[in-house]
Amino acid sequence: MKLTFYLYLIIVVFVFGIFAFTNSVFAQNEENHSSIVTITGIGLDLTKQALLTNNYNVAEKYSTMTNNFYGKNIQFLRSYNSALSDDIHIELLDLHSSILSKSDSETLINQINKIQELFSQIPFNGNSNILASSILSEADEQYQLAIQQNNLESYFFTQSLVEHSKNTVKQNPSNNDRLNQELDSFFKDLDESISKKQDFTIVGSLITAIQRDLLQTETIDSNKKNTYDKIRTLYSELSASLKSGDYSTAEELGIEAYLDNFEYLESDIEKVDSKLLISLELDMRENLRTMIVQKETPDSILDFVNNSILPDLAKAEALTSDLTSSEDVTPQKDLKSIGDTTEDQKSDVKNNIDTIRERLEDTLVHYARGDFQSAHTSARSAYLDSYEYVEIPLRAIDPDFTLEVEYQFATLRNLIKEQAPQKDVQDIIIDIRRNLDESERIVTGTGEIAPAIAFTSSFAVIFREGLESVLILGAILTYLEASRNTKFKPYIYYGIVLALVATIITWLVTSYIIDISGASRELVEAIAALSATAVLFYVSFWILNKIEHKKWMEFVKAKVWQAGVSGGFMVFVMLSFFTVYREGFETVLFYQAMFAFAKYMELYVGLGFVLGIASLLGLFFVMRKLGKRLPLRVLFGLTMGIGAYLSVAFLGNAIRELQILDVIPYTSMFGIIPRLDINLAAMTGIYPTLETTIGQIILLAVYLFAASYVLIFKPRREQKLVAMRKSRNIPNE
Repeated sequence: MKLTFYLYLIIVVFVFGIFAFTNSVFAQNEENHSSIVTITGIGLDLTKQALLTNNYNVAEKYSTMTNNFYGKNIQFLRSYNSALSDDIHIELLDLHSSILSKSDSETLINQINKIQELFSQIPFNGNSNILASSILSEADEQYQLAIQQNNLESYFFTQSLVEHSKNTVKQNPSNNDRLNQELDSFFKDLDESISKKQDFTIVGSLITAIQRDLLQTETIDSNKKNTYDKIRTLYSELSASLKSGDYSTAEELGIEAYLDNFEYLESDIEKVDSKLLISLELDMRENLRTMIVQKETPDSILDFVNNSILPDLAKAEALTSDLTSSEDVTPQKDLKSIGDTTEDQKSDVKNNIDTIRERLEDTLVHYARGDFQSAHTSARSAYLDSYEYVEIPLRAIDPDFTLEVEYQFATLRNLIKEQAPQKDVQDIIIDIRRNLDESERIVTGTGEIAPAIAFTSSFAVIFREGLESVLILGAILTYLEASRNTKFKPYIYYGIVLALVATIITWLVTSYIIDISGASRELVEAIAALSATAVLFYVSFWILNKIEHKKWMEFVKAKVWQAGVSGGFMVFVMLSFFTVYREGFETVLFYQAMFAFAKYMELYVGLGFVLGIASLLGLFFVMRKLGKRLPLRVLFGLTMGIGAYLSVAFLGNAIRELQILDVIPYTSMFGIIPRLDINLAAMTGIYPTLETTIGQIILLAVYLFAASYVLIFKPRREQKLVAMRKSRNIPNE
């Protein structure tokens, strides 16, 4: 029996989309391994120091912090050696249990030594600057806990992390003496700020500046004039603070002018006048701050700003302005093509982008609660701990786009610091989410599977949509020839031409509407995808009802009979026009939805369209020759399966677009739902979120139930009725 063939087909198509192309376990870079080992080791050292003084309460707290950190990051280590990582995890948990039960301190110290020996089996050859930057990120989080919760253990943990990061940098100095001096100054300020338990904003800004120097990311603002103007504005506010006697605020404004703004100008100034750069650095970073800290008179401080810093700043602006207008500061040569990266880079980028998404969700949650410090921490971590590593391969392909995203992250941090309205923060995060997908596309490329699906889906759409028109029009022409009413045939073709013109106009109008939608483009695309899903759903069930050859022929005969009874020319024009345009309108809807998700695969979509048209013309010719002998059941069954697959894919993409816009909640299911490549995910609609999964499962269940009913249960019931009539000698209706 072939009754279950189509049901199997639908199941296979969907399962193929979910499981056939899941990513293999990816290796993490050595810097991730090294930073986790180092930070866990520092936590163990602090635990050991507490045990040496028999301070079990403090040891318990350090052990808790160490276990929490290791547990949060264990996946990184598992990608290197799962068994070893799990052994360490168990040992850490056993250590904590032993501390709680107050075992002998010597025994506990031996347990710590054993864990440290296990750690020695993990490679430790990462980039020292990246390692130091990662350690500072944890220091940043621990300092926030220390200040917010008055947690002494987090405070001492912060100091240990900063000290280790500082030593790592000193042991591996840069070849740039100016940069080394700047880092020394920053670390000195950081130590002083932490010892004074200064506000989180000051410490966070210093850590950001150090990480920027370590990772060499000093160019964010694409409009440098805005940065110069921002510095002048900050100095103007600094002046007002000094005049009112508020030296503390003046100090914060001076730090912000240098750390959050001037740092982004350094690379350009160094190209035109390195001495001027050094002079400005010393004045802004050290001399001005020293005067404020020592509380010199406002007049003397303002004289220094107006007569030393601002004139040099104006000179730097003029020199760099000439540079950018006459020379190409960021040459666009020798750029790589999209996807021209190693497999390890692609894997790392996908992993980091997943982390960024979760950090951005945390940012929104914290900000909505009014916890601005935690929101700022999450936003900084999203950029410095993750997007920095995305930038490495991304900048080699598209530096301008990289700059745009960098600036968006900077804007997000500034909005949080300014405690801007929730909507402003939400809008910039939505922009970043869009560009995360684009970042992944640029780095990973289209691959081979996604273009194949794009081609197949495009072919299936035009073939499915055109099939009904071909069958109806072919039947009408055959009927006219058989009834010797060939005089009506030209009007059939007139209607077809009009319908094609109307379809083209519809395409142009919808494309224009999408183009002018601007910030609402994603919403328009989501609505288009949902509309396409609804239409496919309706059409698929319409096909199910016509899947039997007898029912299809009854449908066609009814159409022809209606036109023949009227007898007017326009009836045949309108019949063919609406037959074709209805399918054309649906095709426009489907292709607009498809093009929205098949970015960089437009060529494959176009090829699928061309081949689909060619196949329809061939089918039309075959139909005119074969008539009833066409395998309608097979054709309709296939198109119904394809329609079901596409509607499930469109629904997944529509839900995700609404998640990006914060219309629908985002609940991560990483590790449970396969994390597909962005292009493959776009062509299947499969994303690791609870909302997309539930939506697709419900729609698939409806399809499976309906297909089972129409293809299996309903025919069996009809067979039983026929058998009962025969046994009772009741004629069939």
